[in-house]
Amino acid sequence: MRLEAAARMDLIKKLWRARKLILVVLIPLSLLPLPLIHPTSEACCAYVLIVTAVYWVSEAVPLGAAALVPAFLYPLFGVLKSSEVAAEYCKDTTLLLMGVICLAASIEKWNLHKRIALRMVMIAGAKPGMLVLGFMCCTVFLSMWLSNTSTTAMVMPIAEAVLQQLISTGVADTQEDSETVEATEDGCLSDREENLEQNQLERLYRRDSCMKQELCTLTELPTVETNGTGRKASKTSLGQLSLKETNGHLPSTAISIPEPKKEKESKNSRYPTKRDHMICKCLSLSITYAATIGGLITITGTSTNLIFAEQFNNRYPDAKVINFGTWFIFSFPIAIIMLLLTWVWLHFLFLGCNFRETCSLSKKRKTRREMLSERKIHEEYIKLGPISYPEVVTGVFFILMTLLWFTREPGFVPGWTSLFEKKGYRTDATVSVLLGFLLFLIPARRPFSRAPRTPAGDSSAERDPDPMAPMITWKDFQNLMPWEIVILVGGGYALAAGCKVSGLSVWIGRQLEPMSGLPPWMVTLLACLLVSAVTEFASNPATLTVFLPILSALSETLQINPLHTLIPATMCVSFGVMLPVGNPPNAIVFSYGHVQISDMVKAGFGVNLIGVLVVMLAIMTWGVPLFNLTEYPDWAIARNFTGSL
Repeated sequence: MRLEAAARMDLIKKLWRARKLILVVLIPLSLLPLPLIHPTSEACCAYVLIVTAVYWVSEAVPLGAAALVPAFLYPLFGVLKSSEVAAEYCKDTTLLLMGVICLAASIEKWNLHKRIALRMVMIAGAKPGMLVLGFMCCTVFLSMWLSNTSTTAMVMPIAEAVLQQLISTGVADTQEDSETVEATEDGCLSDREENLEQNQLERLYRRDSCMKQELCTLTELPTVETNGTGRKASKTSLGQLSLKETNGHLPSTAISIPEPKKEKESKNSRYPTKRDHMICKCLSLSITYAATIGGLITITGTSTNLIFAEQFNNRYPDAKVINFGTWFIFSFPIAIIMLLLTWVWLHFLFLGCNFRETCSLSKKRKTRREMLSERKIHEEYIKLGPISYPEVVTGVFFILMTLLWFTREPGFVPGWTSLFEKKGYRTDATVSVLLGFLLFLIPARRPFSRAPRTPAGDSSAERDPDPMAPMITWKDFQNLMPWEIVILVGGGYALAAGCKVSGLSVWIGRQLEPMSGLPPWMVTLLACLLVSAVTEFASNPATLTVFLPILSALSETLQINPLHTLIPATMCVSFGVMLPVGNPPNAIVFSYGHVQISDMVKAGFGVNLIGVLVVMLAIMTWGVPLFNLTEYPDWAIARNFTGSL
């Protein structure tokens, strides 16, 4: 029996190790009857969609590899031609992303991101509450332009250096604080002991009036120990008074005073006090949440925003409503409200409700530990040296790209594209690719200067004798370019194109007609809750790619503005913050060891709830006039007409 059980367990282990391979083989085979029994375009497209979605959600194969499934299954089933599928894998947003990555490579190469982060933390100060808020603000700002993952990977080492400084000075600071506390406690306890002893003596006097001699002796208990028939008053521990019986006449009593709680970690803990551990948890989690919030602000802030923009523009080509400016106007208030509410939630959860103590900017309230933390941050900033010429150039390009994006088609005034005769040829990608290309040409050395200041730790740059070396090289660009995301986005475009051509999206819309009785806000809320729940276990881009065609068909069926459901769903898909596998920033923060999964679930649930409520508030208030959500738009009607044809 034991041999059979061991063999059975060994077989189970082997099957578990090969589970991904088994899933990759079984899923297509088990679903194959669908296109064979119903050899229609809708059934074949549904087969490809389900297989790709299962691969994405289960991550049985890499996301980029799973995104290539439509490239060979669509032509095999006759849904799309091979050339038509290939055209979907490189769109306008791909060029937009490439230009942004060029700027991000320059920012990281010349340490402009580190200078911005340290400066913002120096302004905030070292009080725990203000320190967390300062790191959150700089993380949000950087995540607007860099990817959430690279922002978290950059900010966490800076935060970790501050936390280690806090921990290293925590023991001495705790000892100083405890001495002060104990001195105060001893003073309070002595008064309480005298009152308790006096009451005890009065009761004893009533019971035995002949014990006057002993009572006189007992009144001196706090300072004198008697040798004969008297009582001894001794503090067996801090806050506990014991009256010991010595001659059999008086009862033995023990009066216990509760000891003040001391927040100390166990001896095996690396944190001096429990409060230090709470600060580490709060600061670590605040960075990953702030990176997620910052990614919502710009259309290039995260890959899910790009997926939405491209799929929306492909499905509704006549809708000229989604651009950098309109997205920023809608999402910026959301980010500000979420930032403040998330900070308050984390402060309440880990630091308590004493905001006056943890957020005071007064120098008189600073402890020794906070002063040393500020000194550590200042030393890190001094190591960067004076601002360099490449940092100035990168900052100018950063501001220029933002201004050109905002002023291309602001809506309320004519943009700079009106200077050209032909309309509709220039997009945000035109600006980003142009400025990104210039970064490969502009020398990193100031004109007529002898020696440039190279970025810290860049030994290759120090050995480079070329005076005309550019701001970034192709290697710098390639190190940051997320090709997997590019292919993943392309796979989403291919799936959307297949659903449109085959008529699957129309069929899905018809199946959702029973929901026509629901009000628009209820449909949007259900979509947000569903998407935010699924994205906790699946990747954000894969989740959004699967849901966008379904929600678009649902909106068309219910005759509501598609933006009413698509924009909130796009934002809520980023709220996968409850588990380390939810997104890469969560995994990065979890790897530092300050937080446990239970901490992430508890804090992430609150952040998730805050995000859904704020997004719903936005889409029901300032989103209505911005996108004209009260009317079913003409561009959606035109799409329905062409789709039915």
